[in-house]
Amino acid sequence: MEGKLGILVGILFLLFGSCVGRFVVEKNSLKVTSPSTLKGVYECAIGNFGVPQYGGTLIGSVIYPQANQKACKSFEDFSISFKSKSGGLPTFILADRGDCYFTLKAWNAQNGGAAAILVADDKEEPLITMDTPEEENADADYLQKITIPSALISKSLGDSIKKALSEKEMVNINLDWTEALPHPDERVEYEFWTNSNDECGPKCDSQIDFVKSFKGAAQVLERKGYTQFTPHYITWYCPEAFILSKQCKSQCINHGRYCAPDPEQDFSRGYDGKDVVVQNLRQACFYKVANESGKPWLWWDYVTDFAIRCPMKEQKYHEECSNKVIESLGVDLKKIENCVGNPDADEVNAVLKAEQDAQIGKGTRGDVTILPTLVINNRQYRGKLDKGAVLKAICAGFQETTEPAICLSDEIETNECLENNGGCWKDKASNISACRDTFRGRVCECPIVQGVKFVGDGYTHCQASGPLRCEINNGGCWKQTQNGRTYSACIDDHTKGCKCPPGFKGDGFNSCEDVDECKEKTACQCSDCKCKNTWGSYECSCRSGAIYMHEHDTCVGAVESSYSINWGGIWFIILCLAAVGVGGYAVYKYRIRRYMDSEIRAIMAQYMPLDNQGEIPTHASHGNI
Repeated sequence: MEGKLGILVGILFLLFGSCVGRFVVEKNSLKVTSPSTLKGVYECAIGNFGVPQYGGTLIGSVIYPQANQKACKSFEDFSISFKSKSGGLPTFILADRGDCYFTLKAWNAQNGGAAAILVADDKEEPLITMDTPEEENADADYLQKITIPSALISKSLGDSIKKALSEKEMVNINLDWTEALPHPDERVEYEFWTNSNDECGPKCDSQIDFVKSFKGAAQVLERKGYTQFTPHYITWYCPEAFILSKQCKSQCINHGRYCAPDPEQDFSRGYDGKDVVVQNLRQACFYKVANESGKPWLWWDYVTDFAIRCPMKEQKYHEECSNKVIESLGVDLKKIENCVGNPDADEVNAVLKAEQDAQIGKGTRGDVTILPTLVINNRQYRGKLDKGAVLKAICAGFQETTEPAICLSDEIETNECLENNGGCWKDKASNISACRDTFRGRVCECPIVQGVKFVGDGYTHCQASGPLRCEINNGGCWKQTQNGRTYSACIDDHTKGCKCPPGFKGDGFNSCEDVDECKEKTACQCSDCKCKNTWGSYECSCRSGAIYMHEHDTCVGAVESSYSINWGGIWFIILCLAAVGVGGYAVYKYRIRRYMDSEIRAIMAQYMPLDNQGEIPTHASHGNI
């Protein structure tokens, strides 16, 4: 009775958890390129297994096998092979829905050599998501080995393809995933809906294997700011009528508000669902505290280490083991315990309440009902959890040309610029190309080289512009050196364009030809001038040894005889000036001397008689003595 009640409660969990939401089928584009009667674009639902080529395309030719049309058996049993021949298109198998799991159909198609499988619905209805089998006894060994993409198509399209093939028409299809995920900007936001339960069989094993393998890439992308990652955990609430039941008490915390199924689906042994809820809460709180400290990528370390050190099989799935892992990573344990709160209290837990609210789809994203689920840029990822497949999907979420280097590695995508330069412009002389490799393909965009921007359409031409443009391949202009002289048609102070230098004519880009100034009579045209053309210039000289004046295009000193006659007159003038100077000096000196003599005489006359003056008697005559 208790077992039946437990099953009933589990079913009610699912019903109450999903009845208020909606499930969105993720789709990609299917384009029929031939025959003409079927040409067009159709929708198809992406299978939740295999490896969808997110961000890329796949072209193939469709085959509807004459036997094993539901692909439920190995095609080897019917001696059928779908391996494409050399030079031929890859093969897409068209299989009918029914009789076996979708995954088995894909597995048999892959082993038969098909590149993809299209499953035609058996009735007219909205498309659904093909998922992996849920039954515990389903052989899941092959699930992680499926690598081909799969798609569910409508019954009407399937019937049309079958009819065209029966009429010997070739049906070619292009599966296009380039727009399967939004790619609005240079950062990708993605969520990983997971569970700490490690006793749920192959799905749990593949989930933890994915976390371990993807941890390195995830942490690099997060550290460098390329992505914003958020982990989430699904919980349900217990129907009010069963809150006090033994089943709800063993599977729920906080008075039936947050519940998880029993790990072993056996209430009499092992861990309970509430143990899973508590550990989910601890992981969510760990992320919250680590994110607040600026290290959200530590979540990957915690989940990985906890799975290794604290497995259910070894009876270590408990709080004590969890605390040791937390302390080893240096995260504040008290903050995490405050975040977890009291699981036995009849109160709302803010973290788990937010998780339940986030389960409900918003915008283009549907409800999260499948575990594990990856949501990239608000779109649910479809396909197996594989490091390479998920990394491709994340790379498809970046805006063109903003992808990190890891998205352009050989393991992730093919560099289309390596073949014929992607059809873009390229200057072979300087090895400058407008081809820019992207995750989705390539773009032809004129580059920026050493601070110099090239402008153009990117396909047929790109030209350097702005300052310093002449430093890069001479700005795309003509340049030549001859006889030790170098001329260029690039001018640094011009933002663009090429102009042949003086002495040349041409377009400035491909050629500049020397102008013969002598022949065209544009210089050196005076009567006594002699003109000689040189590369890029000319030489002009004068007859009779005269001097050529370039500014006036004339010769100075061309009438030499008239200048020689004038030299006599010049010498005569010089001699006359010299004679006048000597005479003037003699007169000057004579006059000055006379003047000085008279002055001296006047001064001396005041103190003593001069010879030329009469004697003055100064004594009495002798007769009177």
